[in-house]
Amino acid sequence: MTTTATPTTTPQHRAPRPLRALALAETRLFLRDPMTLLIAVVLPTVVLAALGAVPALREPSEIFGGLRFTDYFAPSLLAINIAVLGLQNLPTGLATYREKGILRRLSASPMHPAAVLVVQLLINVVTVVIGTALMLAVAVYVLDVPAPRHPVAFALTFLLGTSAVFALGLVIAAVTPRARLATGIGAVAFMLTQFFAGVYLPKFLLPEALVRIGEFVPPGVGAFQAAWMGDGPAPLHLVVMAVIAVAATTVAARFFRWE
Repeated sequence: MTTTATPTTTPQHRAPRPLRALALAETRLFLRDPMTLLIAVVLPTVVLAALGAVPALREPSEIFGGLRFTDYFAPSLLAINIAVLGLQNLPTGLATYREKGILRRLSASPMHPAAVLVVQLLINVVTVVIGTALMLAVAVYVLDVPAPRHPVAFALTFLLGTSAVFALGLVIAAVTPRARLATGIGAVAFMLTQFFAGVYLPKFLLPEALVRIGEFVPPGVGAFQAAWMGDGPAPLHLVVMAVIAVAATTVAARFFRWE
C-alpha cells in the first residue's frame, strides 16, 4: 500500500515582505524620537492655540486686511512641520545611515538601499500630513478660523510646497558625507524657510522685498495664504515650487551615494 505524502506549503503569504518589515522597523525607530514628533506634529498646533487664547489676537484688524491675527498667522505655521521633517529629519537620517554603513550593507542584501529612501520619505510625508491635518482641525473647529476658501488649490500648494522642501532635503542628504554636517546645513535651511515664511516675524513686520522673496521660498507660504484666505495662489508661485521640486530631485539623484 502506497501512501501519498501531502505536500506542505509554507505560508509565504503570512511572512512579512522585506519592504513591509523595513517600514515597520523604520516606523518604530521614528516613534522613539518624541522630540521630532512633538515639533513636527504638535508644535504648530500648540503655537496657534496659544495665540488664539489671547483675546486681542482674536479681534479683526485693518493691519491684517480685516482678518484676525490668528487667521493671518495660521498659514505661516504650516511651514514648521514641513521644514523640520524635510530639511532636518530626512537628510540627517539618511546621512546617518550612510555614515554607519547601513546603506552599504543593504546593497549586499536582497533589500536595495533605495528602499530605505522610499520608506523614509513615506514616513516623513505621512507625519507632515498628520501634523497639517491636526493644525487645520484645531484652527477651523476650535479657533473658528475660516476653512480654506480654495481647498483644491490648498491641496495642490501643499503637494508642491512639500515636494520642493523634501527635494531640497534630499539634496542635503546627497552632498553631505557626515550626519553632523547634514544636521548643520539642515538647521540653517530650516531657519531660512521659517524666516521667509513669517514664523519668526509676522510678514507685516518684514520689508516688502523680503515678503516678495518669501513667496518663492519653499514651501511657499504666500501660496498657502492665498489659497486659505485669499483669491487663490498665483500660478507662478506653484510653477516655481514644481520647478524647485523637479530640479532638486534631479540634483539629489545625480549626486546621491549609498556609501
